[in-house]
Amino acid sequence: MSTLAEPAVPAAATQSGLLSPARHGFSLAALSAFLLAFTAIIIRILTERYHLPALVLAFWRAALVALVLCPVLLWRRPAWLRPGWRELRFYALFGLVLALFNALWTCSIMLNGASVATILSYFSVGFTVFLGWACFGERLSGRQLLIIAVSLLGCALVSLGGTESAAMGGLFGLAIGILTGVGSTLYALCGRLASQRGCPEWGTLCYVFAFAALYQLLFNGLAGQFPALAGPLSGDILFLSRGEGGVAWGGWGLLLLLAAGPTLLGFGLYNLSLKHLPLAVANLILSLELVFTAIIAWLLLGETLTAWQTLGSGMMLAGVGLMRRSRRPPVSAPDATAACAGAGRGTPPAA
Repeated sequence: MSTLAEPAVPAAATQSGLLSPARHGFSLAALSAFLLAFTAIIIRILTERYHLPALVLAFWRAALVALVLCPVLLWRRPAWLRPGWRELRFYALFGLVLALFNALWTCSIMLNGASVATILSYFSVGFTVFLGWACFGERLSGRQLLIIAVSLLGCALVSLGGTESAAMGGLFGLAIGILTGVGSTLYALCGRLASQRGCPEWGTLCYVFAFAALYQLLFNGLAGQFPALAGPLSGDILFLSRGEGGVAWGGWGLLLLLAAGPTLLGFGLYNLSLKHLPLAVANLILSLELVFTAIIAWLLLGETLTAWQTLGSGMMLAGVGLMRRSRRPPVSAPDATAACAGAGRGTPPAA
């Protein structure tokens, strides 16, 4: 688990390659995928047991992350909460990307169903290959591109190998699902830009989720103007406190757990991994969230894996393992972020 203050690494371990930046990045991304896997489990309980509207859930998920992280940073790293105007504008844009991504993700689930929405979002790996090359000069070998293709096929088997195999939203639903993948890619791009700017990862996370909560509040208000969207999508922000049975303390507790656990640590560790890995590789490892979610759902909810889903899980795990073996230790190079404002904390692309 990552802490706010990164521990010192012995020089002998670094020189031996045991704690090389690439391997550190793989570990962070894999742990991020494991933590994020609990997101779907908790959201399922909140929407099915407590009937919490999707955009209300998205608002509190973002707002509670900021509310949990802010006092910790004020205690441990208050300087991280005093960005300049340039960084604040960047955080506002980053927060908008996150808010739009979460809104599109919610709509995609409603239109396509969970399985199809998931596979469409994880095809963002293809977008990140292009953006990593176009924006940061990251290049993958033919073998690595083949591994990504095989892993995406495994992703398709995990997502579509269950009972839910056809999209319900037609071409419109397909378009929303593809835009979800684009939103995921743009989030990864903003995370890499924040790293290259030398922005502190946890301070960035606090501001980005705070801005995302403000945007989600606006989205709730706009969606509430359309009767067809009210109810399952938007509603009263204090929905859990105004039910027929009084305050749903269990629901509030799950919301807090969702924010402090999978969301805060999951997104935070993913942002840290972007310091050491190309965008495409980080997103490929993050796709293990599908495998972890299936295993957790089997253990906690009694859901079973089909033969196709088991095969797909094996392909994805093998793909990540092969990608790790194919990654060579990074060659030291001048810090490409020296020209950026606040540089010094950034790490050049590992490709």
